[in-house]
Amino acid sequence: MKGLLAVLLLLLLQTAAAHEIRPAYVEILEAQDGTVTVTWRKPVAGETALSIRPSLSSGWLEAEPVERHLEPEALTLRWRIAAPHAQLAGQTLRIVGLEHTITDVFFRFRFADGRESSGLIKAAHPAMRIDASRAARQGRGDYFLLGVEHIATGFDHLLYLFALLLLIDSLPRLIATISAFTLAHSITLACAALGIVQLRPAAVEATIALSIAYVAAELVRHRQGKTSPAVTRPWLVALGFGLLHGFGFASALREVGLPDGRAASTLFAFNLGIEAGQILFVSVVFKLLWLTRWMTPRADRVARQLLPHAIGGIAAYWLIERLIAF
Repeated sequence: MKGLLAVLLLLLLQTAAAHEIRPAYVEILEAQDGTVTVTWRKPVAGETALSIRPSLSSGWLEAEPVERHLEPEALTLRWRIAAPHAQLAGQTLRIVGLEHTITDVFFRFRFADGRESSGLIKAAHPAMRIDASRAARQGRGDYFLLGVEHIATGFDHLLYLFALLLLIDSLPRLIATISAFTLAHSITLACAALGIVQLRPAAVEATIALSIAYVAAELVRHRQGKTSPAVTRPWLVALGFGLLHGFGFASALREVGLPDGRAASTLFAFNLGIEAGQILFVSVVFKLLWLTRWMTPRADRVARQLLPHAIGGIAAYWLIERLIAF
């Protein structure tokens, strides 16, 4: 079992470190005079950026961009195409290289007559036809799916939830704890996405890793027969750390923002997706832990002795990695 656990942990570390899960963003705006502005923004980490780029069937983006701006979290490129030119509607937009990643790309198109279209381009289908007739019919469902994917690929958030599940031994406490976590991160997610409160992403990510390490340490103390607020009142701990995790959830929206006029509904859809993914994860893991304890109690005891140290090790690795990224 120790060997299997080591392999699983190694795979988790490699997956978390090797793949960029923050979304990219492409915006194409057509002015009334016919000028088209294309903005492309993709996430970066230090000197590393995803090897993806936008391409239009008209060839507009083969030219050098007129603007290039590199920030700690993103690279932004901008093109301007003066009239006369080929029609925007009917062109094919392709995100070259997207099929080799696990990230998504938000798109937003605004046509000269004011119609808008927005949604998500996924790795499985990296090309799409720009169609003005689909304007305003997309977006909310894609934000819901992005929320589900964000929690499903948010290994640090899932590991924190997993550690809480190991710490809590009753269903009522689990419900209270998850409810407190949900309330807290929903508040800060909204504040961060709407620009009310802003924190440095690197500091938030490092603190999230620290929160996992804290729960892992409390798991070890609990196994030694010691007690603490994390054991007696886990909902208070979840409430406090949930505020930090909400800023982490907002990272998926930080670079792309929320569509004009529909910020509240799309934010709600994104948060609902996070909650749906979280409920599914907690339900499955809680059931598996119960079955393991019932069917193989000895394996369950060994796993519960090893897992706190493994979780703490992963959290320490992430903490050091993220502190270096400051």
